[in-house]
Amino acid sequence: MTVELVNPAGLPAPEVYRQLSIATGTRLVFLAGQVARDADGNPVGAGDFAAQVEQAYLNIGTALAGIGGSFDDVAKLTIYVVDWGPEKYPLLGEGVARAAAKLGVDPVKPITLIGVAALGEPDLLVEVEATAVLD
Repeated sequence: MTVELVNPAGLPAPEVYRQLSIATGTRLVFLAGQVARDADGNPVGAGDFAAQVEQAYLNIGTALAGIGGSFDDVAKLTIYVVDWGPEKYPLLGEGVARAAAKLGVDPVKPITLIGVAALGEPDLLVEVEATAVLD
């Protein structure tokens, strides 16, 4: 595997993400922010935050599979959430867990979560950007 996930001594060890990743592959992949759209561009999960998170993660898996990788190759995620608040944590976890089950992966990665006022289209509640490393 090209990405090793670590919680180093001296930092908190959160359950839902890792503090850092060590990437040793040879191809660095920057994936555009993925949103709740299916392969035909149709909206998925209107008004359903967990469903939109799930679809964004699935789209990351699909994109990486298309170049010979998988979600396991993700070194870091940046998650943009409209009107973020702590009450959305369980829904974020639910969407991630559902996607992980479908992808057959451990979704725990270093993440940066950013609350935003809006995204590119008014129906979008979340956008997930990924950096991956492949051999």
